[in-house]
Amino acid sequence: MLGTRGSELARAQATLVEGALRVAWPELEIVIEVIKTRGDEKSGDNEPVTDRHAGRKGLFTSEIEHALLEQRIDVAVHSAKDLPSDPTVGLELSAALPRAPVEDVLIAKHAVDFSSLPTDATIGTGSVRREHQLRWLRPDLKIVDLRGNVPTRLRKLIDNEWEGIVLARAGLERVGHKFSAGVLLFEGIELRSAVLKTDDFLPAGGQGIVALQSRTDDARTRIFLAVINHAETLICLRAEREFLRLLQGDCGTPVGVRAELRGAELTMRAQLFGEGRAEPRTATTRKDARQEPESLAAELLELING
Repeated sequence: MLGTRGSELARAQATLVEGALRVAWPELEIVIEVIKTRGDEKSGDNEPVTDRHAGRKGLFTSEIEHALLEQRIDVAVHSAKDLPSDPTVGLELSAALPRAPVEDVLIAKHAVDFSSLPTDATIGTGSVRREHQLRWLRPDLKIVDLRGNVPTRLRKLIDNEWEGIVLARAGLERVGHKFSAGVLLFEGIELRSAVLKTDDFLPAGGQGIVALQSRTDDARTRIFLAVINHAETLICLRAEREFLRLLQGDCGTPVGVRAELRGAELTMRAQLFGEGRAEPRTATTRKDARQEPESLAAELLELING
């Protein structure tokens, strides 16, 4: 049994896992269980109960992990960037699906790219990392908080006097949105899109990755998951999560980090924003991929703190 959140994106990701398992294990019986998390609860104004400046450790994952520990489900399906960097006792990351594109995307009402946004334009984002990146590159922009699932965020762009919003490319594509030729159609309305360069908008750790969690004592489930695991993605995820763990960061920390495996070389880059300064500290390091990816994360943190 697979456990997931109930959002459109979460269910789409669980369906991807289900499909991969059915190809690998045609006789396997698979059921998807939707579990409501604290992050899915609504307040009086119909917004998720979150404070993006206070951090969000476990906000979208703890109830699913609890169900896994209680053996109500066999596999927890997560957006990797939602998982706290400190591992939960009794659980392990057993597999990851192939990583989707990691870029962020600017969705706007008019035909613009990031550099040509009007002066003092209002941009919506629910990410502290993206907020810092936007303010660093364009201090004139007005940044507003943006919450909700993908359709809700797109409707807010349409309904408000905003110029644009920033979303993850992976999430948009997984719920079926295409933006070829810089156009995204939503509920009959034509919006403009521009993929943002990762040189500036370094993604969150785990962005674009569907992570699969199982119990450490469940060898049978690990056998099933091993067949669908994308080893390269899991290596990169391990490195990124270790960097965040050492940094004591989560998705409420203004940090971007990305690991890339190319042949026998694992490269890792980080971008960390600090209090009182607009420009981030950056560092890059690389090593033989046959070594433990966690050791590369420790080297990167030492570099960026140096």
